[in-house]
Amino acid sequence: MIGKRALDVAVALPALVLLAPVVLLVAVAVRVCMGSPVLFRHHRAGHRGRPFTLLKFRTMRPGRPGDSDEARLTRLGAFLRAASLDELPQLWNVLGGDMSLVGPRPLLMEYLERYSPEQARRHEVLPGITGLAQVRGRNALSWEEKFALDVWYVDHANLRLDLYILWRTLVAVVRRSGVSAPDHATMPVFLGSRQ
Repeated sequence: MIGKRALDVAVALPALVLLAPVVLLVAVAVRVCMGSPVLFRHHRAGHRGRPFTLLKFRTMRPGRPGDSDEARLTRLGAFLRAASLDELPQLWNVLGGDMSLVGPRPLLMEYLERYSPEQARRHEVLPGITGLAQVRGRNALSWEEKFALDVWYVDHANLRLDLYILWRTLVAVVRRSGVSAPDHATMPVFLGSRQ
């Protein structure tokens, strides 16, 4: 969708310029509080399930085997996640064409083999910084609810819907709603849907 790519570039490029002071401030804060590296780089499943390197600001300290995300999440990291500031480096992923502003969130590569055929359809579009699931409950939703919304988005994607999701994302960020699932720093691991 040419209009979608044009929107991605038209928003991501000026956003990076306008938010440069915020990005610099967050980078310095992460460096001071957690040391290097400032960025978290992780392979995620992109369009058609192809891997790409997702960029985020680091929010967790290194842990030992068996440490929970809750134990590794720093106070600064919790704030960055609540304010969605940890996601800002993904604007570079958007400019590089690996992500879109709007689409299903990119998840772990090992999840690919755990999706049902219907859930796997979420990879028919580019992953997004935000998506329908993020504005309908974020991590307060179950995996099955998220994937159903992702597939609905795939079937109904258009520029108007993207603009609506971007607007609702701003509202959700201000309200800081649904940042984490109950009793988890973010979401529990997806082990596959019950059949």
